[in-house]
Amino acid sequence: MTFALSLRGQRRKTRARRIPVSLIVGGAMLAIQLLLAVFPSVFAPYAPDSFDYNALMQPPSLAHLFGTDNFGRDVLSRVIHAYSVDMQIAFFATVLPFLFGTSIGAVIGYTGGLAETIFGRLVDAIITFPFLVLVIAIVAVLGPGLNNMYIAVGVVDWVFYARLAVAEVKVQKRLDYAEAGRAMGYSPARIVFRHLMPNIITPLIVYWMTDMALAILLGSSLGYLGLGAQPPIAEWGVQIADAKNFMGTAWWMSVFPGVAIVVAGLSFSLTGDGVAEKMRTRR
Repeated sequence: MTFALSLRGQRRKTRARRIPVSLIVGGAMLAIQLLLAVFPSVFAPYAPDSFDYNALMQPPSLAHLFGTDNFGRDVLSRVIHAYSVDMQIAFFATVLPFLFGTSIGAVIGYTGGLAETIFGRLVDAIITFPFLVLVIAIVAVLGPGLNNMYIAVGVVDWVFYARLAVAEVKVQKRLDYAEAGRAMGYSPARIVFRHLMPNIITPLIVYWMTDMALAILLGSSLGYLGLGAQPPIAEWGVQIADAKNFMGTAWWMSVFPGVAIVVAGLSFSLTGDGVAEKMRTRR
């Protein structure tokens, strides 16, 4: 019996030490893309706005691996420089909703009562409308540009983090350690932020990773519609918008930025799945 329990404990420790494949692959992909985002000039063979009217819409070749666009700009260089913009979108469009929504949701979930009722009605009002439609409407009112896009996403997106935090806190506050904190006279703020928060943060981080992938898709969509990054900034959505009239004659102008969007979204999704699996094996 003792041997069986020891063997079971050893297997559990082995699983906890094992790094999920999705985390390794996603983390490696994300690390490479972050390098491209931080040091684009090191990896890009040309400047992103280097015009060459003698090489308009050239197909992929040794001189231009991803071809050139209708202004003779190197597509590969623009795709690489776009990592700086799109990774910025992934972070800044989601970090404030993550921090604000998690904090507000944790407080509402712990206090309950009228605050939770009002929050529930607010959630119902917001999720009635499609997320993209709300963001587009807010950006249309504020005006195009990345800063206004961050504001629009923040106004809507924090609700989803708060809703998840409310659900997690409502479960955790019934457990013994939360009851012990109240019995010892700890303030609600201490119980929420020092004791409950560390136990609810994992699913919120996993959701944040997924949300960053969605933010890249959203940023590219708004760039395509002319509401996000503005030309001549190198951004994947802007590149696809520039290429929409040349789909039949210069497929590379839209295909390679599209592949970059898919790869970036996949890297965040794999990393999030890996973090979730790693956290499950530690329990």
